Amino acid sequence: MNKTQTPAQKTAQVHVGSLKDMGKRFTEAWHRAERCEPVNETHVTFLDLEAMLATLSPRRLELLRHVRQHGAVNTRELAATIGRDYKNVHQDVAALESVGLLVREGRKLAAPWDEVQASVNLIPAA
Repeated sequence: MNKTQTPAQKTAQVHVGSLKDMGKRFTEAWHRAERCEPVNETHVTFLDLEAMLATLSPRRLELLRHVRQHGAVNTRELAATIGRDYKNVHQDVAALESVGLLVREGRKLAAPWDEVQASVNLIPAA
């Protein structure tokens, strides 16, 4: 990579769709891998819009953005840094971690995404 190039942006793709939609994305990625094509993508699928919006609330997105920009030694330090109650931050971290948008490296928290893209499927997968 030369100095004018930037590394590939890491994007987490968040979807509202069915298990069939999720399976179709998995199968397509599997077939690309079988053809030795690169498959480096992250998808999170919610079965309904309410679950996605609850998980990606404005406060959780703010937390995710903070961790992406500054990192976090642990949940307690994160709560103190952003000025929020530990119990609420702990719940938010657990929710984001359970869907894979926050990851632990030892005790440290990381948000390895430059971008989170959300989409809502209006037409069921064929």
